[in-house]
Formats: sequence, C-alpha cells, structure tokens
Amino acid sequence: MNRTVIVGAAQLGPIAAEESRSAVVDRLIDLLRQGAGVGCELIVFPELALTTFFPRWYTEDLAGHDHFYETSMPGPETQPLFDEARRLGIGFALGFAELTPDGHRYNAYVLVERDGSIVGKYRKVHIPGHENDEPWRPFQHLERRYFEESPDGFGVWRAFGGIVGMAICNDRRWPETYRELGLQGVELVLIGYNTPIHYAPDPGQNPLQGFHNHLVMQAGAYQNGTWVVGVAKGGNEEGVESLAQSAIIAPSGQIVAQAVTTADELIWARCDLDWCAKYKETLFDFDRYRRPEMYRRITDQKGVVLPE
Repeated sequence: MNRTVIVGAAQLGPIAAEESRSAVVDRLIDLLRQGAGVGCELIVFPELALTTFFPRWYTEDLAGHDHFYETSMPGPETQPLFDEARRLGIGFALGFAELTPDGHRYNAYVLVERDGSIVGKYRKVHIPGHENDEPWRPFQHLERRYFEESPDGFGVWRAFGGIVGMAICNDRRWPETYRELGLQGVELVLIGYNTPIHYAPDPGQNPLQGFHNHLVMQAGAYQNGTWVVGVAKGGNEEGVESLAQSAIIAPSGQIVAQAVTTADELIWARCDLDWCAKYKETLFDFDRYRRPEMYRRITDQKGVVLPE
C-alpha cells in the first residue's frame, strides 16, 4: 500500500500585539484554503500561532499575559478554523498558549484529523530562556516564567496514514526529542517555532541561526528515518526580527521544500511515509544496532560531570 500524505507548512509572518484572534484565524483559514487548492491533507502552523510572542515582555503579575492564552481548544475564536478545516477535509496542527482549568500554563500543540477530531496534544518539553526580569536585554525571552515544562513527555499518534509526533521550537535542538519519537516508530514530526535572530547570551551565534535551524532538523530526520516539518513565525514582530526558513525535510535529511519569504507563505510536499523504512530498516535499525546499556548517562545524569 502506498502511504503518501501531502503536507503543507503554513509559515506566518509577524503577529502584532494588538491583532485580534479573529484576524489571525482569518489568516490561518486563508492558508488552509491555499493548502486545499494544492491537495494538502495536513497543514502545519507554527508555535504560538494565534498571538504575538508575548514572553518577550515582563509583567510583575504572572497572570499579566493570561489574555494571550487559550482556556479551551477549540474556543469561540478558533472554532471557525476547525469548521473550515472539516469542511475542506484537511487536518492541521496548531501551536498555542494553553491555560488549564487548574491554572497551569503550557506552550502547546494540538493535532486535528481531517474529520475535525482532535488526535492528540503535545506540551513543550525543553523550555528555553529565563524566569526573572532581565532589563539589560534588548528584548526578553521569558518562556520559563510564563510556561511550565511538560509533565507528559513525547508521544506519537496514528494519524494521516502513519505515525505522527510533535515538538515545539527549542525541542528541535535536542537529539533526545527525535530519538524519543524515533523509538516509537515516528514517520512524521511536526515542529513549530518562533526563533529571534538575536541571541542575547551570545550574539556571535546570530549569523548561524538559519544554519543551526536546518542542521538540527535535518540530523533528526536522517538519524531517525522520519519526515520533519519545521514551520516558523518569522519576520519583524514588535521590533524583534525572527527567523523564517520553514522547511519540509525527508527521511534522508534532504530539504525538499523551503519558504523564501518572512511573511505568510505556504510550502508543501508529497511525503512518502514508506521512505522512512529505507533508513529505519538499514543504517538505523534500532533493534539490531542500538546499545542502550551504554547510554546510561543520557537518562541518569542532567548536567556535565567532568573527569577528575
């Protein structure tokens, strides 16, 4: 059986702080319709796709940014996206800020099938940035203040004819992300990101942001025999220049489609999920070649322990 799914990466340009949810949802629906026009079965939106990247501002009260969070998914303002996707017969993955009924705050992703049903939800594991006000920065990166680390870990779901996993932004930099998913047979990894080009702790890395972005996703794809779809919210958002360069990457590690603007842009690729087996059953046959007894440090040790 030929298992092919046409996947669209729906890159977003900047979202202004005052831009309404309904206006943003209209942009998402426009990208959804573009995807329908080229036969997409799955559209992947970026991290925090409904709002500006609010952790760049400090509020004394932790709840000062709560209006940027979703308390239900779908909610009144996002329901039109679900309705249009179901009408078109297209599934999607959507990044958003989640505020749970018991007051927990997560950077989340939801995966929705073509019939409008929610397949699964992922919460970001690797939270970057800092927790406290650091006014010396040209802009802040307070994700560790406004989001909790995921208590759930990395899951996969059977959807779109294959095995699908999700990750968010900084997760893509950690090889453990892909290997956790790879050990569950993942064939399609969906990753949304908001990545400022300026990195305050070490501005020397600024010129390498695009290189590093593709490097980690291509390596993760190849070393785990999986498709990877990386989708940005890029451009100049509230004075902060963010990386675009959304890409769809094959199990070979090759980029098969890439965005060329920093604005709202749809790219797509026909993803042959059976291609994954060419790597999973040869070079990266985990059952034959892995030596988990040699990898104890990976789970038993957090920081670096230097030799004496």
